[in-house]
Amino acid sequence: MPEMDHSQMDHGSMSGSSPEAGQDMGNMNGGMNAGPPSMQGGSAPPDARDPNAYSDGYDFGPIPPPRMGDVHNFYGLLVDRLERVRTRDNASTEYDLQAWYGRDYDRVVLKAEGERDGGRLQEARTELLWGHAVAAYWDTQLGLRYDGGTEPSRQWLAFGVQGLAPYWFELETTAYFGEQGRTALRFAAEYELLLTQKLILQPRLETNLYGKRDEARALGHGLSDLVAGVRLRYEIRREFAPYVGIERSGKFGGTADFARADGKQTMETRVVAGLRFWF
Repeated sequence: MPEMDHSQMDHGSMSGSSPEAGQDMGNMNGGMNAGPPSMQGGSAPPDARDPNAYSDGYDFGPIPPPRMGDVHNFYGLLVDRLERVRTRDNASTEYDLQAWYGRDYDRVVLKAEGERDGGRLQEARTELLWGHAVAAYWDTQLGLRYDGGTEPSRQWLAFGVQGLAPYWFELETTAYFGEQGRTALRFAAEYELLLTQKLILQPRLETNLYGKRDEARALGHGLSDLVAGVRLRYEIRREFAPYVGIERSGKFGGTADFARADGKQTMETRVVAGLRFWF
């Protein structure tokens, strides 16, 4: 094969043989680095959807400024016990309720507990308190207590703490200061054990102590009474639940002496049935 004479080749004609060969590479790089073209701009097309097509021209009106949760007032009523109590030789009706109105940190609290027997209100404790949140699950409470019923009435200044302890124990401790140097202390605790989502077992304990003997109300000095029991409720709805239960109540010290002198039992077993509801 004869050798090709490279000296006779026209390199200039080769460089001009293609129209792209002489393009400016700088212009090509510039075109490659340019951003994407605008996807939308200008006026909307004549057939664009009306933004109010689904609201018939109605809007939400002026939007109020946002408010935090702790500036709203809330209210509630919990009737924890509304029950019929049966002992060996008697039957009575008891109630225990709590209502509140206010905000997360400060609220008015009403507590009431009592017993009705023989068509008369035998014992009643009513408290009107101002509650203030001091922790995530704890409130301090300050206010007044009034004791009524068939015995002479008593008025007290009340100060207490109520909240949810670790392991979900609900605790309530209140100290009272009354007329003529009277003092008292009340403690209550309860726990809810979920057997199912609707069946709940609730142990409960309540006790009262008095710093001074009160013969008019048949109360002795020191530990006066203690009630411990358990209730099993079925929540038809979370707000409405019938229950049955059994509890043991006892009187101690001078209070037991007053009960014996009046022919009453100092220790008794009570069967209860009632309703628990709230809204």
